[in-house]
Amino acid sequence: MSNLVKQKRICEKWGADFLLAEPTQKLGIAQNVESGMLPINGLRHPPSDDTSGWYIWAGGEPDDSEDFFSPLHVCHITDYFPTVEKYLGLAPGWRFLIAPDHEDVWFDSSLLTALG
Repeated sequence: MSNLVKQKRICEKWGADFLLAEPTQKLGIAQNVESGMLPINGLRHPPSDDTSGWYIWAGGEPDDSEDFFSPLHVCHITDYFPTVEKYLGLAPGWRFLIAPDHEDVWFDSSLLTALG
């Protein structure tokens, strides 16, 4: 099954609109995702310029330091973190939290306001 089909199925499952995160767009990824820390969290702000709006991290709340997230092109997510790729079609305003045997996806309207 293609990644695009998996993304659309996640959107259907949770009643979310689908918005493709273009392969050439960037997302923000925290280095702690590589540590094996759980759960894995993701949230999507509205895309702008060359960014998809996605921010992905591990553990509890993200750190507010400027260097907590590093840019990664969406096309490389499969190489590093394939478990999150199927969620990247969720439209802005959606969040996910995943761990072994756990999946939670929900809408958070506060994500639709501009980042400041």
